[in-house]
Amino acid sequence: MSARRAERVGEALREALAELLLREVKDPRVNSVTITSVRVTNDLGTAWVRFRCFGDNAAQERCLAGLRSAQRFLRGQLLRKLDLRRTPQLVFEIDHTLPEMERLSRALRDVTPED
Repeated sequence: MSARRAERVGEALREALAELLLREVKDPRVNSVTITSVRVTNDLGTAWVRFRCFGDNAAQERCLAGLRSAQRFLRGQLLRKLDLRRTPQLVFEIDHTLPEMERLSRALRDVTPED
């Protein structure tokens, strides 16, 4: 498969997962989840789903556990929603990008001389 096809499938997965989490998944652990990105392998066998949720580390771990427990349901729904021969294996990851960017921004402010 081409990398472009993997990108298109990843974007379709991101949109469908966001809608499923909002409307279909009833687990309270995933109420505040936002899907930030989906990266799919070129063979469409695996999709790394990065997400953010509000709260501390314990809340994020609860969100991760909720997503993992809903994985079979999500894959089944994605198979129905998207016209794919098979649905990629979903691997959920907490997206630490925003807190890391905030930390770097604070560090840069601290070392930048004031005028």
